[in-house]
Amino acid sequence: MTEKKLFEINPQLDRVALAKQFAEKGRVQVRNVLTQATAREIQMILARATKWGMAIQAGDGPGIEPQSFRQEDLQAPGGAERVNKAAMAAHQASAKGDYAFRFAQYPILTAVQEGWDPGGPHELILEHINAPAFLDLVREITATPTLTKADGQASLYAANHYLGRHIDSHVAEGWRFAYVLNFAPENWHPDWGGYLLFLDDDGDVVEGFRPRFNALNLFAVPTTHMVSYVPPFAPMGRVAIVGWLRDK
Repeated sequence: MTEKKLFEINPQLDRVALAKQFAEKGRVQVRNVLTQATAREIQMILARATKWGMAIQAGDGPGIEPQSFRQEDLQAPGGAERVNKAAMAAHQASAKGDYAFRFAQYPILTAVQEGWDPGGPHELILEHINAPAFLDLVREITATPTLTKADGQASLYAANHYLGRHIDSHVAEGWRFAYVLNFAPENWHPDWGGYLLFLDDDGDVVEGFRPRFNALNLFAVPTTHMVSYVPPFAPMGRVAIVGWLRDK
């Protein structure tokens, strides 16, 4: 596997047109953002070489924090029961209209910092997301030359997974833009959910991005958004690399 093949930006992108779209709405979906060889390689890594854990949160009141379970936690005695209990609490919170989420994840930045898989493919992906080629693309589209770095995690929305409505308000921590680098199957059907939805103050959906293979979603934060529920009949999961781009 060569470095170029692992992460290569599509040279045919119309960056001027993409920047214009972003300036008008504060968000854009960049389709075919990577070369096909790159996108296939990353899709394979996510499908075959990712030790998926779970991320769950039930409510957003004082003292409530997201819970992160590694794959080893799920496989340990009693692990499945703990995850199911957390998931049920999330569903109960959502039923009351509180913020909650449930999805599979592999926290790439944490894994790199804690040495889960030294020299592994996820470490290389994070390096490329922080390399000039990707950061310069985002700087051009968002007209923000001050961006310095990006974090990242792999996410998988399978049956019964969702991300409740929220705004990503960590501006003081340097968050400027959220990104979703999609590697969903090309035949992803609208009935399977997993859409990135943007909402206005009345709760109406003003725009939605279908999970698309090799598509980059970019949007300014804070922005009210959510990921729609993936129903039990969805035959496969929506995989992506997600995170925030920062200027400090």
